[in-house]
Amino acid sequence: MSKKKKIIAIIAILSCVIVSFIGGQSYSKYVSEVRGDGIAEVATWSFKVNGQQEQVQTIQLASTCNNETLVNNKIAPGTRGSFNIMVDGTGSDVGINYCIEFTEESTKPTNLKFVYDGQEYSSVNELQNNLSGTIHANDENKIKTLTIHWKWDYETGNNETEIAENDKIDTQNAKDIATYTFKVIVSGTQVVPQT
Repeated sequence: MSKKKKIIAIIAILSCVIVSFIGGQSYSKYVSEVRGDGIAEVATWSFKVNGQQEQVQTIQLASTCNNETLVNNKIAPGTRGSFNIMVDGTGSDVGINYCIEFTEESTKPTNLKFVYDGQEYSSVNELQNNLSGTIHANDENKIKTLTIHWKWDYETGNNETEIAENDKIDTQNAKDIATYTFKVIVSGTQVVPQT
């Protein structure tokens, strides 16, 4: 290779280096990358009824009254009592809307009544409409105890005629009804968070 070609090759190489250095400088920018982690803690859900998560204990009206005149743990006119449904959201990080529903009510004695919060109801189906509520996420006490009273008065009515008619009904109920049953379903649903 001649001296002239060597000089041209060296000049060409130097030109490329100078152009890339100048071009690189004019198009450079600062680039930084900062990385982080996204963390979202999932709210805890806890909902119990009468201390149970899966099922409610059987409510036997006869076991809720203290009356020594009962025979074989059976209710009759003149008996009364109460039972509790305890809704517990302790440990839950979200609010809970609870709803109590009575289903499959069968063969209720006509004059047996339920009382909740000072109001009287003729059946558990009437009663259930007033047994819903909310346990808020920030409530200090997340346990709600609903006390439901029941009564089967010895004599019902406002006058002699009504009392006599209701006595006949009670007597007929005692002949026709062997067992009064209903099922209790308590459900809890997360309160929709407000924005």
